[in-house]
Amino acid sequence: MPACTLELKTIPRAPRDEIVGWLGTALKIKVHAPAVDGRANDALLQFLAERLALPRRAVRLIRGEKSPHKAVAIDGLSLAAVQARLTPPSA
Repeated sequence: MPACTLELKTIPRAPRDEIVGWLGTALKIKVHAPAVDGRANDALLQFLAERLALPRRAVRLIRGEKSPHKAVAIDGLSLAAVQARLTPPSA
């Protein structure tokens, strides 16, 4: 089964959940939830799972629990497939 690691730059307390675009090899994502008690991380992982059409358990935070720079493990998709599904249309 394919799997990959995705580097992220996250911004909590945004007006809405949205993918901003790629910053080199990292994907910049805004999440509405505040960075309190892991709520932004939970919202981020749920948002990614929905956008990737994967079950929530297939997306796991592996680094950066309290940092805006995070790494997420994604089971079931290659990095190329993840990049294709998450690249904003305007990019």
